[in-house]
Amino acid sequence: MHVTPDIASAPFLPETVHKRDIFSETISGQLEGHPDLPVVLRKLDGVPFYARPIAWWLARKEIKGLRAVQGIEGCPLLIRADRVGLLRSWTKGTPLQLAKPTHAAWYKDAKRMLRQMRRAGVTHNDIAKPQNWLMTPEGRAAVIDFQLASVHRRRGRLFRTMAREDLRHLLKQKRAYAPELLTASEIRMLNRKALPARIWMATAKPAYNFITRRVMNWSDGEGTEDRIEREGPALRSALMAHEQVSDVALSTYALPAKGVGLYAFVETDLSADTLRRLAPDPKPELIQPAAKLPRHPDGSPRMDVLHLIATNRLDELAELQSAEPDLKEALKSLIAQRLNLTDRVLR
Repeated sequence: MHVTPDIASAPFLPETVHKRDIFSETISGQLEGHPDLPVVLRKLDGVPFYARPIAWWLARKEIKGLRAVQGIEGCPLLIRADRVGLLRSWTKGTPLQLAKPTHAAWYKDAKRMLRQMRRAGVTHNDIAKPQNWLMTPEGRAAVIDFQLASVHRRRGRLFRTMAREDLRHLLKQKRAYAPELLTASEIRMLNRKALPARIWMATAKPAYNFITRRVMNWSDGEGTEDRIEREGPALRSALMAHEQVSDVALSTYALPAKGVGLYAFVETDLSADTLRRLAPDPKPELIQPAAKLPRHPDGSPRMDVLHLIATNRLDELAELQSAEPDLKEALKSLIAQRLNLTDRVLR
């Protein structure tokens, strides 16, 4: 597909914010007059002034990388870049940690894409993350998030090393989801980490973790503290004592850096402020009132669904709603009003 002038100039209609940090806001939506072309905007005009130099440095890397991979099947299409941010096509597909491909065809196609990127002089540099790989509805491979990509004019040792690391990171995905498909040579490659990668792990990665987890407030996993068991009984008792509260469901979620937050879903028509006054200390970080909680046939709350909402796992929620269409309407309000604002629904 080519970007025609009418596509490049069409107004962007936002729908869902998927991620927000100090460097950008990622919003999916569509272009006015082109409903068949889903797009995603990396929005930069709201970035704090102190983060703008790094934010635009990352954006320029992504723009340059996307321009270099245009025409490679499985890579996003750059629509436009301006002072608002950069707009690219939305790749339909399931993230690898959910798709978990076990057939050789997907890995063969992923290798094809890496070969074509290498011919274009591009290394992705961030495909150790399974969420940056997708399986399309047709079963093909796709890759997203070119913020750390590099475009190389010379195919020297650095380029060859970085391209090799891209391939090795693909093999790590293969080892995770289809280890029986690994060949002897692929196993040897997995066991031989390149020298720059070893240096990164020993020196730069600790600093990177500090900046991303503490300065930028990226999450560090869900932790192990069982706050539900420790604080849940008193919280439930205090809230359920009010006649307008019919049920309380608790979930944990990752706090910035390290730690576990407690998220309370309360079936009530009371406001969140009222519920917070009713809650005993230590209070949950988030309290979301809901007219009705999703339930199993036996009447118990759907904790699988509520946990996905509390932890902002939109991809898995979409998969769940696809498998259980009846859930879509029941979850619409809950998802739209969720309180963990690393992502939220705009409309």
